[in-house]
Amino acid sequence: MKADIHPTYEQARVHCTCGNEFITRATRSELRVEVCSNCHPFYTGRQKLVDTGGRVERFQRRVAKGRLHTAQARSSK
Repeated sequence: MKADIHPTYEQARVHCTCGNEFITRATRSELRVEVCSNCHPFYTGRQKLVDTGGRVERFQRRVAKGRLHTAQARSSK
């Protein structure tokens, strides 16, 4: 390997939006993350929807509208 081309690998403080903080090692001294192992649904078993621009609500409205349309079609038969 070439000398003096790799970044320094130092201790880094990680801040999550859930409030969890921990120390790890990285090339930066401070990291800010949205999801960590303390709040990630895979590790916690809880459903957490990260909504960006109302996408979840729009999807839920679309599904409800489709179910309503299906129910009306069945009742008219």
